[in-house]
Amino acid sequence: MAYTNIRLDVSDAIATLTIDRPAVKNALNLETVRECTRALEALDADGGAGVLIITGAGESSFVSGADINDIRGRGRDEGLAAINSSLFAAVERFPRPTIAAINGYALGGGCELALACDVRIAADTAKFGQPELGLGIIPGAGATQRLPRIVGLGWAKHLVLTGEIIDAKQALDIGLVTIVTPAAQLQLRARELAKKILRQGPLAARLAKVALNASARVDLDSGLLIETLAQALCYASDDKMEGTSAFLEKRKPKFSGR
Repeated sequence: MAYTNIRLDVSDAIATLTIDRPAVKNALNLETVRECTRALEALDADGGAGVLIITGAGESSFVSGADINDIRGRGRDEGLAAINSSLFAAVERFPRPTIAAINGYALGGGCELALACDVRIAADTAKFGQPELGLGIIPGAGATQRLPRIVGLGWAKHLVLTGEIIDAKQALDIGLVTIVTPAAQLQLRARELAKKILRQGPLAARLAKVALNASARVDLDSGLLIETLAQALCYASDDKMEGTSAFLEKRKPKFSGR
C-alpha cells in the first residue's frame, strides 16, 4: 500500500509506523490521519506484526501537533466528527501492543497520539506539551481523558491549563514516559522493548491489553470480571500449555498465539 505522509515497515514481527512530514515537523493533517488509519487496518488484517512502534521522521519532532492550517479550517461539524480522536482511539484499541518512540516534539495532538499508545519511551531531547488553549481550543483528541489517567489529575490540569512544555526528564518524573534514552539509541531501545514483548504469549498480551484498557473505563467489579474472562481464555489456550510446559522443562516457549 502506497502512502504519502507516513512510512510503514514490518520486520521480525515488529511494525514501525513513521509519521513523515518533515517540512511541517510531522504535524497531523487530515490526509495523514487517514493514512495512519489505513495502515492500522492493514496491519490488523495481515496479522504478521506482534508489536507496533509509532515514531516520527527526523530528529526534532515525533509529531509537533495537528496541522494548524488544517485546524483553522475546521468548523463545528469537523469537531463533532472527532477526526484525530477517532484515530487515537483506533491506536488504543489496536489488538497488538503499541510503543510510542518519541524522538522530539510531542505537542498537542502529538502528545495525544503518544498517550494512546500502551508504552511511551523518549529520547532525552523530547519535549511534551498540550498548548491548545493558546489557540482558543482544548485538547480534543483524548488528552482531557487519557492524560489524567496516566499522570494524575493535578499534573494533567497543570499541563493543559498552562500550556507548559516539559522535557523528557520531567515526563519521566511524572510517569508520562517509562524510559528516557539518548536520542541516537531511541529506535534501538524501542526494538529491544518490542522484542521483550514478543517473547511473551501473544494471546495473553492481547487479552492483558484489553483488561488493562478496561481499568480506565469501568468499575472495579466489571474490570475484575473482564480479567477473569480473559484468564479463562488463556487457560483454554495452546499457549498456556506451551508456556507452562516450557517453564517446567526449562526451555524457551514456542508460542502459536492460539
